Amino acid sequence: MGRLFVVTLEGKIYSCKHCKTHLALYEDIVSKSFRCRHGKAYLFNNVANVTVGEKEERAMMTGLHIVADIFCVGCGSIVGWKYEIAHETDQKYKEGKSVLERFKISGPDGSNYWIGHETYVGGSDADDV
Repeated sequence: MGRLFVVTLEGKIYSCKHCKTHLALYEDIVSKSFRCRHGKAYLFNNVANVTVGEKEERAMMTGLHIVADIFCVGCGSIVGWKYEIAHETDQKYKEGKSVLERFKISGPDGSNYWIGHETYVGGSDADDV
């Protein structure tokens, strides 16, 4: 496999809830109004310590997008997805950005997010960006 290099982030950090690997900084949040199958999710300008999976077309609430799942490098858990291509002009701002699902991460204060009663079943995408 090879040696695993992990970037240590400083500041208010979101990390993998399974292995505590640093994933993103609070100041890189673009939107907190995204949803996924398991509830809320956050859109980030930058994420660290992830690998990007295969690209695929997905029909989401805001249209058709080409996305790729992202995986924690520490434990291999799927932590969200990355927008590669947005077909709709008003969705282009998402390209190159990543979404982390709240129930798969720990917050900057160390809190874990759990699947709640507000769980949404459907396509993953923003409600009101």
